[in-house]
Amino acid sequence: MKTAAVEGGRGRMRAVEVTRAEPALWGLVGNTPLIPLPPSSALARPLPAAFLKAEWFNPGGSVKDRAALYMLRDGELQGLLSPGKTILDATSGNTGIAYAMLGAALGYDVEVCVPRTASLERKQLLKLYGAKVIETPGELGTDGAIEEARRRYREDPQRYFYPDQYNNPANWQAHFEGTGPEIWRQTNGRVTQFVAGVGTAGTFTGTARRLKLYNPEIQAIEVQPASAFHGLEGMKHMPTARVPGIYDPSLADEHASVETEAAQAVTRDLARYEGILAGPSGGANVLAALRVARPLRSGVVVTVLPDGGSRYLGDSFWEEDS
Repeated sequence: MKTAAVEGGRGRMRAVEVTRAEPALWGLVGNTPLIPLPPSSALARPLPAAFLKAEWFNPGGSVKDRAALYMLRDGELQGLLSPGKTILDATSGNTGIAYAMLGAALGYDVEVCVPRTASLERKQLLKLYGAKVIETPGELGTDGAIEEARRRYREDPQRYFYPDQYNNPANWQAHFEGTGPEIWRQTNGRVTQFVAGVGTAGTFTGTARRLKLYNPEIQAIEVQPASAFHGLEGMKHMPTARVPGIYDPSLADEHASVETEAAQAVTRDLARYEGILAGPSGGANVLAALRVARPLRSGVVVTVLPDGGSRYLGDSFWEEDS
């Protein structure tokens, strides 16, 4: 018997029992390692302690395994997801891959609406897991994918379970219950700054809320692309994008903007100088974390590497000079 945390009345958390057998891979989600960035790093010098949460260690290869697991569990517990239904959502790729992986293990069909500009590797992974991929106009980004997912759900609500990751509280609760406590334990409660980008805002919202419960003095730094037109898949420029319902603009102590080219350069440097093959959003987070950390005399800065770079090998930025 296991328990899952879901939102009760007025936003309070309540524990519910999960009575059916779960796939073995569900137990592999979370408890990802925290990688120290060496003080002698070409990226980091001089710098207080900095750590990178390596989320590609999740079985589906990204941080989105956490949210997908919680949303599917919650859907089953509420009776919204049941045998014969198809999981449907909009995604930039990683949440869809997590749905497809878990759906395959549970026997559910999965359909995902994905911007045409999503990396080829992500779309290939979705298909390998058996998901149906509906491509939407690339210039509309994830907002266009959201519109298409909503249209399909409106047309046939009995067919689909629509988790709606951008507005589902189980998204951020996955990080409130998992990522936040893990970081606290792994740093022995010494974390002073948490830095993370926002897309659905689940990782930032849930982790920051939990860390601030442990210590209200912990600073939460939110990372966004510097402009509406950017190349950082999975991240949103909130002033010009459809704002997720789970996004809490009051939660951040600081807001950091990162330029696509600078984030891509850090992504290349992580591979070349640290042996860490991260995705571009991870490079954006590390860039912002370095900017936060360098003026500090002491502290423990933690950021997130949402996925691995192998999902972006076809992108041209790898060939550019740092």
